[in-house]
Amino acid sequence: MSKLRLTLACCNYDRTRALVDGRVRPDGIDLNHLDLPVEETFFRMLRHREFDVAEMSLSSYVMSLFQPERPFIAIPVFPSRAFRHSGIYINAGSGIREPKDLIGRKVGTPEYQLTAAVWIRGILAEHYGVPVESVTYYTGGQEERGRPEKLRLELPPGIHVERIGPTDTLSSMLASGTIDALYAPRAPSSLYTSPGTVTRLFADFMTVERDYFRQTAIFPIMHTLVIRRDVYERDRWVAQSLYKAWCAAQQDTYRDLRETAALKTMLPWLVAHVEETRREMGDDFWPYGLEPNRRVLETFLRYSHEQGLSKNLLSPDQLFAPEALESFKI
Repeated sequence: MSKLRLTLACCNYDRTRALVDGRVRPDGIDLNHLDLPVEETFFRMLRHREFDVAEMSLSSYVMSLFQPERPFIAIPVFPSRAFRHSGIYINAGSGIREPKDLIGRKVGTPEYQLTAAVWIRGILAEHYGVPVESVTYYTGGQEERGRPEKLRLELPPGIHVERIGPTDTLSSMLASGTIDALYAPRAPSSLYTSPGTVTRLFADFMTVERDYFRQTAIFPIMHTLVIRRDVYERDRWVAQSLYKAWCAAQQDTYRDLRETAALKTMLPWLVAHVEETRREMGDDFWPYGLEPNRRVLETFLRYSHEQGLSKNLLSPDQLFAPEALESFKI
C-alpha cells in the first residue's frame, strides 16, 4: 500500500537527522525533505504555501492565526530554540553600555515580527526597563538590500517602525553608526569585518543567559512545525504521526549527545557541555509537547500581544492540533 507523500521544508538539524536519513519514518508518510535556510523556508511558506509541512517562525505562525483562512496548524515540536541576549549588537561609539542606554536610540531589526526580536524586546522590557515604545526600529535587509516584512503589520501608534533606504543594509548601517544597535538572530557580518566597532551589548552573554534561565526557567522557542491546513483537514491523522516521529528523532539525538566512547559532534569538550547543560536544565533540556513548554509559550504570547503583533492574547492551547496533544494509554 502506498504511503502519503508529503514535502517537508526544514533545516538539517541534529534533532531532525534521523527523519532525513530514514532511520525514523512517520507512520503512513513518505517525507520529501528540502533542506533550506530558515529565511527561505519561511518566505516561501508564508507567501506561497509551497510545502505540505514546514519549520515556521513561532511569531509568524501566531500572526497567521489572525488571518481569515488560518492557513497553518502547528504541532508542539520546536526545531529551533535559542537564548537571545547574544543577539543584541551595538556600535561601540554609540555610548551604549547597558540595556537602559538603548532608550531613545535607533535600533535595526531585519523584520519587526521576527521571533528573536520579539523575545529580545520582551526581555529588555520586562527585565531591564527598556519599553518597547522607547526606541525607533529600522527594518530591512541585514546583509542584502530590499528585505520586506513577510507579513503585513498593523501596529499601535506608539510603536515606531521605519524602512531603511533601498541601497542600505543593517549590517553596514551598524558599522557606520547610522543605527545604534541591532536585534537579530544572525550575527551581522560587520561583527567580524569591523571588530571593535560592532560588538555585543552583553559581552559575557553565556553567563547572562544562564542567569536568565535560572530566574525564569525559560529556554526561548524560536520555531515550531506547521502543517498546511488543507493537508491537515484532509488527513488529520498526520498531526499525531508527525509528532511521534519528531519525538523519536529527538531521542536519537539525545542518545548521541550522551555517547562518550566516540564523540559524534566536533566539539572537543562535548561531554562537559552536555553534563553542564543537564545539571542546569535537566535531562530533557529541549522539551517538545505543550505542558513542558506552557510557561515559555505563555511568555511569548504575552510579548507578541504587548508588541502589537497579536490582535488578541492567545493561550498556548489555541496553537496546536488537538491530535498532537494527547495519546492512548494501555
